[in-house]
Amino acid sequence: MKYEDILYEAKDGIATIVINRPNVYNAFRVKTMDELIDAFEKAEADESVGVIIFTGAGGKSFCSGGDISVMGKLTPSIGRKWLGKCLKLSNAMRWLSKPIIAAVNGYCLGGGNELNVLCDITIASETAVFGQVGPMVGSSPIWWGIQMLPRIIGEKKAREMVFLCKRYDAHEAEKMGLCNKVVPADKLLEEAVAWAKRILEMSPQAIKIARASFNHALDLLLASSHAGSEMLGLTYGSAELTEGMNAFLEKRKADFNKFRRRGPSSK
Repeated sequence: MKYEDILYEAKDGIATIVINRPNVYNAFRVKTMDELIDAFEKAEADESVGVIIFTGAGGKSFCSGGDISVMGKLTPSIGRKWLGKCLKLSNAMRWLSKPIIAAVNGYCLGGGNELNVLCDITIASETAVFGQVGPMVGSSPIWWGIQMLPRIIGEKKAREMVFLCKRYDAHEAEKMGLCNKVVPADKLLEEAVAWAKRILEMSPQAIKIARASFNHALDLLLASSHAGSEMLGLTYGSAELTEGMNAFLEKRKADFNKFRRRGPSSK
């Protein structure tokens, strides 16, 4: 596959996969997901590769999630296909036999943070900003965010992140366990490569067994992600989600109050 939205390089046992859409803060569209799936599968098939570094181009964003200009136009039938593609990408990442290191530079929001939690290890630059944004635009992080965040940062903190859509800087993320280490922005890839090289010193078969064992319990939650995708897909094209998406594109605060039923004493 000829790549347009990503970059791929395999060298010295390390495959580097880069989302290359800096003009939209590395937001992903269907083409991006297709290319990422192909790249992760290529890294898995390459026996010379032992570890993968996953990052975003441009320095301002790791990934800002799904491309709102695309998602805002989805209908339930098309949205179901979109979410199905998301699941194919997460499956490609989860079922690898090789560890994935996320090198997070800048914004890591929404679906971008869900991509982050799908990785085994996260190195963050001091400029990194983490958070979920789904409920701000009428969506919900059912693509492994709901399933994995409580197990990474704890149940209460995960609900805070999702329900309040707060943003957290790199040091806050490190404190809560959302990233492993924070480094200066100009040292990010250098540090990620150092961690990758350390992994390459280990027994490949032992790493494969360990990764599969780590993932086993969480993989039992795959049904939850599928169910969430089916429910979320039905909301595409709804007035509530359309308001959220349009508000984002128009750079205003969404008005979700009009979708809440008012009691008899409300004015």
